[in-house]
Amino acid sequence: MSKHILTIMLFIAFTVLNGCGGSSSASDNTTQDATDNNTDSAQSDQSVSDQNITDHALAGDYIWESSEEILITLDGETITTLSSQVTVESSVATITKSGVYRLSGTLTDGQIIIDTDDEETVQLILDDVSISSSTNAPLNIQSAEKTVIILAEDTQNILTDASEYVFDDPEEDEPNAALYSKDDLSIYGGGTLTVHANYNDGITSKDGLVIDSGTIVIDSVDDGIRGKDYLVVKGGDITVDAYGDCLKSDNEDADTGYISIEDGTFDLTSYEGDGIAAESDLFIASGGLTIKTADGSTTYLTEDSNSMKGMKAGDQIIIDNGTFNLNCADDAIHSNNTITINNGNYTLSTADDAIHSDIALTINSGTITINESYEGIESGTITINGGTIYVTASDDGINAASDEVSNRYLYINGGYIVVDSEGDGIDVNGMMQMTDGTVIIHGPIASNNGALDYDMQFSLQGGLLVAVGSSRMAQAPSSSSTQYTVSATFNSTQSANTLVHIQDSSGNSVLTFEPKKAYESLIFSSADLVYGSGYSIYLDGTDTGTQSDGLYQTSNYTPGTLFDSFTISSMITSINTAQNRR
Repeated sequence: MSKHILTIMLFIAFTVLNGCGGSSSASDNTTQDATDNNTDSAQSDQSVSDQNITDHALAGDYIWESSEEILITLDGETITTLSSQVTVESSVATITKSGVYRLSGTLTDGQIIIDTDDEETVQLILDDVSISSSTNAPLNIQSAEKTVIILAEDTQNILTDASEYVFDDPEEDEPNAALYSKDDLSIYGGGTLTVHANYNDGITSKDGLVIDSGTIVIDSVDDGIRGKDYLVVKGGDITVDAYGDCLKSDNEDADTGYISIEDGTFDLTSYEGDGIAAESDLFIASGGLTIKTADGSTTYLTEDSNSMKGMKAGDQIIIDNGTFNLNCADDAIHSNNTITINNGNYTLSTADDAIHSDIALTINSGTITINESYEGIESGTITINGGTIYVTASDDGINAASDEVSNRYLYINGGYIVVDSEGDGIDVNGMMQMTDGTVIIHGPIASNNGALDYDMQFSLQGGLLVAVGSSRMAQAPSSSSTQYTVSATFNSTQSANTLVHIQDSSGNSVLTFEPKKAYESLIFSSADLVYGSGYSIYLDGTDTGTQSDGLYQTSNYTPGTLFDSFTISSMITSINTAQNRR
């Protein structure tokens, strides 16, 4: 992805966020102040993004003349070559000059070392190579301006390291990967590279690591693939089984520690770490990612548990597109700062939060299905501008809460959102604003939670809202809203799947809804509610129309029991059983 594309993407995402402020009331001024603060943060993030999208790959890295190839042949414990640019001692070959080298054959216990001070690139073609070492890393790049590993078309290449390394100096701790490079490393080609990492990491570059293409399969006792300065994946088919992090960039220096995925297919399994871990930024343009950590959503977490997240970043996460199937012990998608989701398809299950950012989260589009979570979506400021979102949570479905910020906000400007929660359906430790979209909440049964829960104000200005749940904690939108709302509390608990129906005085259906759980209250707001008009609420009955997520899109309702009739006479029309039941 180019610098300009990411810059524009960030600008659009946060410009939308900046436009969430509304009316001129004193309460809404607080909302605008928060938006202004988010704009400042966005400008900072954009600057970081501009710095963190470069890599060392050049078109010429993947071009060479076959006549220039230097052949290195491996045969058991023997290495042969005709080039003076390669020194061979026993079963160790050292490449001392830049150039194009083709390796073939099997080395049962030995090592290939690259050690050159040349300023040109070393291109290393793996042509059905199998290298094992009982004492060290089978492929060790000690010094090179840049090394490009080329996986020859349709070849199978295997690297296997020792479970314990023998160093000349006992104080040394490098190399620490089966494929190790102190300098920039690229991997390219139409072949397969399989790495059995028994000592530490599978593939590590102490500088930048670029994977352009190829099939890479890694099993590792620690991290799978690590680019310390950055890890950039432009394509390929990558499978990692690791006890540490599967993909990792962990340099804490400025402008480093980022991961960029432009495309590719990923099957990542971490037993004790994260699927993807970026010290700073994580950018995903496209690709198909399947990630599992520990025992997935069935994992029992304690305060002492390792971080076992699906995808995490210390700063920002920007996802432009892709397909994501994440089953995680910890948060599925996590940022210590901000997350922006511009599109994509997400299937998420987790024992903790499905999507969590400490500061701000923006969802512009995409299809997000959260099948299991403790809390579904959580951040200090949440902005939903579009997309189709399904949330199943054992606690709060959507939670605007964070210890990192003093002001918490939820903006819903569009999208189709369905929440099934045992805790609060939507919980905002601050202010909430809805201007458009559809929100359906199958809320909690327990009386200590509500379908809606906000601390300061809920300004409802447009869209469709249907929320059912318990009654003791039930909240309706604020009276400062600009779209009318009906808030009804029923005289007894209604069983799951008991229809609730609202029709106007002419018998036209305004709402037919089938809650999937028992309920005691209903919050309903729609542009169809008209000031001064009369309506009736019915419970039970039948409907042969078409419905989705409990909401009937077309209604052919046969009445059940009339609960109450009312007239819209204020912004919030409350129907309380103790006062209004006839």
